[in-house]
Amino acid sequence: MTTFDADGITLEKVREYVWEIPREDGMRVPARVLASEALLEQISDDKTLQQLKNTAHLPGISEHALCMPDGHQGYGFPVGGVAGLDAEEGCISPGGVGYDINCGVRMVRTNLTYDDVAGREEELVDALFANVPSGLGGGGVVESGIDTVEAILDRGMEWALEEGYAVPADLDHCEDEGVREDSDPAAVSQKAKDRGKNQIGSLGSGNHFLEVQRVTDVFREDVAEAYGLAEDRIVVLIHCGSRGLGHQVCTDYLRKIEKRHGDLLAELPDKELAAAPAGSELAEEYYGAMCAAINFAWVNRQLITHRTRAVFERVFGRDHEEMGMELLYDVAHNIAKKEVHEVDGEERELYVHRKGATRAFPAGHPEVPAAYREVGQPVIIPGSMGAGSYVLRGGSESMAETFGSTAHGAGRVMSRTQAKNEFWGEDVRDDLQDQDRIYVKAQSGATVAEEAPGVYKDVDEVVRVSDALGIGDRVARTFPVCNIKG
Repeated sequence: MTTFDADGITLEKVREYVWEIPREDGMRVPARVLASEALLEQISDDKTLQQLKNTAHLPGISEHALCMPDGHQGYGFPVGGVAGLDAEEGCISPGGVGYDINCGVRMVRTNLTYDDVAGREEELVDALFANVPSGLGGGGVVESGIDTVEAILDRGMEWALEEGYAVPADLDHCEDEGVREDSDPAAVSQKAKDRGKNQIGSLGSGNHFLEVQRVTDVFREDVAEAYGLAEDRIVVLIHCGSRGLGHQVCTDYLRKIEKRHGDLLAELPDKELAAAPAGSELAEEYYGAMCAAINFAWVNRQLITHRTRAVFERVFGRDHEEMGMELLYDVAHNIAKKEVHEVDGEERELYVHRKGATRAFPAGHPEVPAAYREVGQPVIIPGSMGAGSYVLRGGSESMAETFGSTAHGAGRVMSRTQAKNEFWGEDVRDDLQDQDRIYVKAQSGATVAEEAPGVYKDVDEVVRVSDALGIGDRVARTFPVCNIKG
């Protein structure tokens, strides 16, 4: 197959797993989808390809508009979308980041084995569910005033360290060391701060979760050793973001952009791509507010980590240090950051938008933490609660192919509404426990139905394509033991 036709859009095969939509109808660059034919069939089922074409209309977009192997329909940008927009002549788009700013994942490794946990899964999942806040609305590990929120927005993980919720190594093993220096708490509205003040240290709802997992496969022994991973070891995966605060930041700036930059909006094929021109007052304000929300999300995941360590201490009767509960890595997958990349043979500063895509810097890159610089940045790819997840490392081709990015998960193939019509939450939960010894606890059966394994693409195939393209190399695979959700 050399072309692929999908509802009036024709993709041309550039090489294995690389499909291109040529420039047309106002597109400033071609669009590329990185996928196998099987994944492309699923990606083409919704509006993903049209949204990718729309993204290619943005001013200052460089090289290609990109869709990762887990792509699906999103808001403005497709989920799985990556775009490098010139930081001087381009723009920045809240829709290219999403409402859940710095939704991301972190993995905590341990020296426990599956045998240490087997038979205690129910006790562990009950304790985690009782102690890690989840679900819609308020409730967090820390409920505080606006002063605390502003300190978190300003200093990120440094605040968590100062307050005793983190250890120094947690910052060392976090993207950007858990602090965006460009944050501007003053650019975050009072309404956003009010929404965030009672949600610090909470999972929220939807596809967010905390999952205890065991390492089932190691594919690159040297890299796994550098990451502190070995077969049969227990790890904890945490997936959440900036909660109501980040959602409000996105909402606020979409409205401001629509009012102040309607001329740019009128040139775009979809108002959900609303963008502020680079160098404008609103672009700078949004960037500062977004970076502040990024800091908030890192602290949110850190407080959940702090509470998780405490739960493990009570359940297993040992200090978390004795159990080796160290942060492997924390990486964002809803973000836009100023980064320097080579474009047409020259180094250019870009706003790199990763909307449901993960930074995947290769070995030797100066922004990879010192502990991992020789092997490459850890990349964490969660699957569904009935399938495996993966740890990858940034691949050698990522900088040339994807602005240093790869997929962020399995990617949905079914809407939440459709999932609730197709699945019954209690049945899903019982099947996971009876067939796979996976213990799930959630606020409602509807939440479990929305996140049933059948709702997602095959994460093995997503990761296989990433590995084959050299943008994110397989290191280890994990499998769920127990899972809590909102």
